[in-house]
Amino acid sequence: MAKDTPAPPVAPDPMATAQAQGQMNQNTAVTQQLLNMTDQVTPDGSLKYDQTGTSTFTGADGKTYTVPKFTATQTLSPAQQALLDLTNKTKSNIGQIGVDQSAKIGDLLGTNLKLGNEATEARLMELGSARLDPRFAKDEDALRTRLSNQGIQPGSAAWNAEMTRFTEGKNDAFNQLLLTGRGQANSEIMAERNSPINEISALMSGSQVSAPSFTNTPNTSVGGVDYAGMVNNNFNAQTSQYNTAVGNQNAAMGGMFGLAGTLGSAAMKYGPGLMAMSDRRLKSNIVRIGTTVLDLPTYEYTIMGRRERGVMADEVEKVMPAAVGKHWTGYRMVDYAMLMGAG
Repeated sequence: MAKDTPAPPVAPDPMATAQAQGQMNQNTAVTQQLLNMTDQVTPDGSLKYDQTGTSTFTGADGKTYTVPKFTATQTLSPAQQALLDLTNKTKSNIGQIGVDQSAKIGDLLGTNLKLGNEATEARLMELGSARLDPRFAKDEDALRTRLSNQGIQPGSAAWNAEMTRFTEGKNDAFNQLLLTGRGQANSEIMAERNSPINEISALMSGSQVSAPSFTNTPNTSVGGVDYAGMVNNNFNAQTSQYNTAVGNQNAAMGGMFGLAGTLGSAAMKYGPGLMAMSDRRLKSNIVRIGTTVLDLPTYEYTIMGRRERGVMADEVEKVMPAAVGKHWTGYRMVDYAMLMGAG
């Protein structure tokens, strides 16, 4: 009895493979997250992870998937909690002070800033004259005495030149006094105006209380499963086994039917006519190319290692049983002469 040609492996369903791969990726992600969520306990407090529900999403395949949702809870130790409460209370008090003082600043900022004026300059001249006038009077007497001793007469050009330089120096001294005093007065006015503003700014930028620190949790990496790759490798292995089996069978049949006639390696003398092996089980790489007599499809295929053209015995048997015979091996044969004669 003939041994049937092995069936080719069925190609894996890409959608089913993708769904299985996605599910495995999700399992890997959840496993990795669970391994990395390590609860911690320190002198300053504790950190704990809890599953608090689930989240759902729609995948590319249109199906709904559910994944866990977690919450991280940080709890302070009693001592740290007491410090935090005090800090919050202090901030609240300081904040209230800032509110009260900022209302006063509004009135201050609503007035025009007035720097040095005539009253300031008059006061500066008063203070400066009390100190500088006696010194300049003494210096002027000394200058007059020196010029007289040098024989320079009052009203002369030399006399007038010296007295002019003395007067200019005196004026420069008073101008410098006014400039310096006015600048100092302006600085004092600015300091007085800015003082409440700076106080509010200091209150608003109070020191921050740092949160308790926790040890960095070691990250655990879980390698994903290449399910799609394994499915593809398995299909390739099955295909290779199938090709090997078909090749071995073709080689065996080629040995039995090596005395081929005009129809190729599949043809032989059998009974009254020239019969050709035309069993579908012996053929591979089948491609339909047209239609022959009795509306039978014609094909191009590989049989016993050669590309040939012909019909399928099972299809001929349905419309013209007399043109089909059976080899002792169990494979069907077609009498092409009878078949062509029917046309």
